[in-house]
Amino acid sequence: MKYLVISDVHANLEALEATLAKAGPHDGVLVLGDLVGYGADPNAVIERIRQLPAATIIRGNHDKVGAGIENVEAFNHLAKHAITWTAAALTPGNRSWLAELPAGPVKIDSWVEICHGAPFDEDVYIFDDLDARRALLMSERALCLFGHTHVPAVYKFDTDFHSIGPPRGETFRLLLNDAAKYLVNCGAVGQPRDGDPRAAFGILDTASQTLTVMRVKYDLATAQAKIIAAGLPEVLAQRLAIGR
Repeated sequence: MKYLVISDVHANLEALEATLAKAGPHDGVLVLGDLVGYGADPNAVIERIRQLPAATIIRGNHDKVGAGIENVEAFNHLAKHAITWTAAALTPGNRSWLAELPAGPVKIDSWVEICHGAPFDEDVYIFDDLDARRALLMSERALCLFGHTHVPAVYKFDTDFHSIGPPRGETFRLLLNDAAKYLVNCGAVGQPRDGDPRAAFGILDTASQTLTVMRVKYDLATAQAKIIAAGLPEVLAQRLAIGR
């Protein structure tokens, strides 16, 4: 099986379309949450993702708040502004669909599981080795794919714990060893925060046991113009250009 792995699209339709075009043929799609929030195209992004064949989709924290499952109090000022706008912009059908997305972790097969934040808590950010170790210990599959931080990262546990990478450049290929467990973030499609503004995604090939983290340029100017035209904070457009 060849899977396209995407996370944190955040209503950035231009980044999503560039990712789908770059990814090429695949057998299925793993969507790790946060389809909405920050960007100006929540309905278009949801509708595009709903069209994807053989997709497994889980929710993120912005999806929960945008759909009205949780309140906005945990968000910072910018995130509150954007998700309040998003909630008002969503069609009733898309809001209901978003609300029905399952929480992670979700087991894909005997080898792979997916989550938004961490396998022990869908809202936890894995930024340090301590949380990564805990996630690796609590994951139930050899490969756990996560998102939420918007930063590509690779952690490995065999006889000891290792932080690999972080993935950089246009492609980063990881050969997965049967004797190890892995925790991997392929980065954010719609709002990268590792200093690289290009959309980030992954290609998982279970036959060759490889995971490739890839980057692709997209129509950044159009995505920025849509944010400003929607009346969202201008800083949300500016940050796309610097990948922060």
